[in-house]
Amino acid sequence: MKTGVVILPIYSGSEALARWRAAEEGGFDTAWTYDHLSWRTFRDRPWFGTVPTLAAAAVATSRVRLGTLVSSPNFRHPVTFAKEVMTLDDLSGGRMTLGIGAGGTGFDAATLGREPWAPRERQDRFEEFLDLMDRLLTAPATTYRGTYYSAVEARMIPGCVQTPRVPFAVAATGPRGMRLAARLGQDWVTFGDPKRLTGQTGAQYTADIAEQVHRLEDACIAQGRDPKELGRVLLNGSTDERALDSVDAFVDYAGRNAAAGITEIAVHLPVPGTVFGTDEQVFERIVADGLPQVRDL
Repeated sequence: MKTGVVILPIYSGSEALARWRAAEEGGFDTAWTYDHLSWRTFRDRPWFGTVPTLAAAAVATSRVRLGTLVSSPNFRHPVTFAKEVMTLDDLSGGRMTLGIGAGGTGFDAATLGREPWAPRERQDRFEEFLDLMDRLLTAPATTYRGTYYSAVEARMIPGCVQTPRVPFAVAATGPRGMRLAARLGQDWVTFGDPKRLTGQTGAQYTADIAEQVHRLEDACIAQGRDPKELGRVLLNGSTDERALDSVDAFVDYAGRNAAAGITEIAVHLPVPGTVFGTDEQVFERIVADGLPQVRDL
């Protein structure tokens, strides 16, 4: 079992760099950040750009894998974003993972002055976006004309450090997204069943995860792919489970979901006074005592 930490892009200067270094020194395998222009209750609080944040993190660290959790087509274009992802892979020495999903209807969907896409169009765009990202990041030059996106002799030189490209961690809970993860992903990301995020026991949440993993495996088999090739990342914090209340709670949470087929647990760095207001001393004990136990699962 791997462990990851989500560091929101809310810290400036030396404070941000110290938190990314601390994630590496604490033993986390991955350190992620959100890719939004603003987010929910943080809308009127400091919120910095994701790509510059990861660029700084890349030069401040040397081991931990870095990534977005997750990016979306809501305000990005494949050609410009692929160039940025390629650059992040270079700066990090091949430690970049692109976490990516279809996006939703929040601030990102409307801030450019258009109406949010309907669910079907959002998924259609996501599939075309990721197909083009795959082409861009694996070829020195790409020409493509699709329904929503185009590229004309788009150059990606020198290309990614990782081969054949930066790995994709595809966030998906529905059948189309699962098929896309099975086809193009190296990892799959879930936060639980979006229809049942509250009011269940820990065992019930884990049963939902196990059912999602089963559907993912079916999608892989349908693609002629070994399901074991895909990592399975569970982002904690969307359900009302209290996984960060203690070391024992964290280890139990990780163990239950490891049994369900999850290979990485990602938790949020505490942000006092917010939805991520985990007790910082408890979090430090989880890092010191819980991560080593989880690693052996």
